[in-house]
Amino acid sequence: MFQKLFGQGKRLRYLCQDETRLGLKTETGKLITAFGVKPVAPVLWKRDNFWLYGVVEPLSGWHFCQEYSHLNTECFQQFIDALALELGEDIALIQIDQAGAHLTNKLRWPENLIPVCQPAHSPELNPIVSSLGIY
Repeated sequence: MFQKLFGQGKRLRYLCQDETRLGLKTETGKLITAFGVKPVAPVLWKRDNFWLYGVVEPLSGWHFCQEYSHLNTECFQQFIDALALELGEDIALIQIDQAGAHLTNKLRWPENLIPVCQPAHSPELNPIVSSLGIY
């Protein structure tokens, strides 16, 4: 039946997608003050980080990831476009969470990617997250 719907030579794949921020965040140290005096210090929340977007195919272990500067619609669009090219003729169901960058009307999904949203507040349902042992 799949052959009739999508054509000869195409595979149907199931992918799970997620992203994470990696990098450094400065932390404040302790201040010495007189007893009863509240310490006051400037805080510089300078961050040096990047976002890693990725997909994994649980059945085969195949994966694809790329680095981006932000978690937003523009970067996610670039990621799904690159993923669509990587998949070639294959069709993929891609499980995504309900992040704002994933559900906006500004996204243009490539023809070979079919988004499937997991329920809200349930990251344990995503194999890309649970395989890391976070949950």
